[in-house]
Amino acid sequence: MCRHVHPAVGDPAGRTHDSHGETAISLSADAAESVLRELADARSELKRAADRQRRFMADASHELLTPLAGLRAQLEEARLHPEETDLTELVVHTLRDVDRLQTVVSDLLALQKAGTKPSQGTQLADLSELVLTQVAGRAPRMPTLFQLVPGMVINAVDNEIHRLLGNLLDNAQRHARSKVLVEVRQEGAHAEISVSDDGDGIAEADREKIFEPFTRLDESRCRSRGGSGLGLAIAREIVRAHGGTISVEDAPEGGARFVVRLPLAEPLAHPAADGHPRP
Repeated sequence: MCRHVHPAVGDPAGRTHDSHGETAISLSADAAESVLRELADARSELKRAADRQRRFMADASHELLTPLAGLRAQLEEARLHPEETDLTELVVHTLRDVDRLQTVVSDLLALQKAGTKPSQGTQLADLSELVLTQVAGRAPRMPTLFQLVPGMVINAVDNEIHRLLGNLLDNAQRHARSKVLVEVRQEGAHAEISVSDDGDGIAEADREKIFEPFTRLDESRCRSRGGSGLGLAIAREIVRAHGGTISVEDAPEGGARFVVRLPLAEPLAHPAADGHPRP
């Protein structure tokens, strides 16, 4: 038996409408538009990443070329006028530029390494103990106060966490007027460490930029006080590699307060009397 398909009422051409086909076409168009939007977003992100890379290379080149230019100028002056050259003064100045170069190169290498997620070498470490060890090995540049809760155990690459703490302390001590405060506490499932100074603080508009390499802020927190301009960028990469976050806010003392949150280690099972771990 033949099945007759009746044309739709009101269709002068006698054609039938396939609502399922129209829906499929509509969905296909929506999917294509979504893919195009995603491609456009990806292209924009690639462009931003390329722009950041170009800025980084330009800034790194500047930071390296500036002390090199100083070295060359001093040495050429000494070559042209040896009788007028104070050798002791020349050595002091050139060594200062060499130190600057060495610091920048070392920190560039540290920044590259810090962005690599640690696949091995992590061990359980008490964050408060790491703080005390770091401070004990430093020159007493500024009075440092502590509010440390013991037992804040994290999975850490020790030397990386020591570098993180050292960079935060260096930054605080450069800008503090009279003291630095270091605190360690628990915040939910995270260990929180904060480093505060009583300096001029950081404007809210600059609190993201401060973690970018070679960022220059206003005169009150400029790098003329020392540093390579990479310390906070390195700190951010170390924190990210350890699965944490870092931010900056106003300190109660009126300066800047850097806050790092790192995941607490899983609690260890306590062995029972028979030697097997309890659940």
